[in-house]
Amino acid sequence: MSNIFHCAVEAGNLDETVKFYTDILFCKTDNSEEGKWVDIDFWGNELTLHSSTPRTDMHGERHDVEMGAVVVPHFGVHLEKEIFNKVKTSVESTVGFLDKPYIRFADTEYEQQTFFVMDPNRNVLEIKSLAKTPPPEG
Repeated sequence: MSNIFHCAVEAGNLDETVKFYTDILFCKTDNSEEGKWVDIDFWGNELTLHSSTPRTDMHGERHDVEMGAVVVPHFGVHLEKEIFNKVKTSVESTVGFLDKPYIRFADTEYEQQTFFVMDPNRNVLEIKSLAKTPPPEG
């Protein structure tokens, strides 16, 4: 049995949204059905983008948490610091942040740098990097 997470979302204009994930976030494409859906290798997880009617506003609402108001729903990934910084720089110089990078849980075992970004169909992603590598399970 695999530990790969699968998530399928509406992509709006499929070509435009695939370019966001490949050109800005540096993900790779995988399986697809022309004009209908494309699998994205979302750092070892499977994100399936489905062609749909493009959204005209943000999907979700803001929820208050310990560091501010975050958009729900959202999905995301924990990245190694080097990859996180590369993606952060790319987002900053292209589409910009929905919520700028900040530190959460400072000086704890959960310390992380995180930012939020919106894809072209207004799906919200949280990209984070942990300050400490968690111990392996086992």
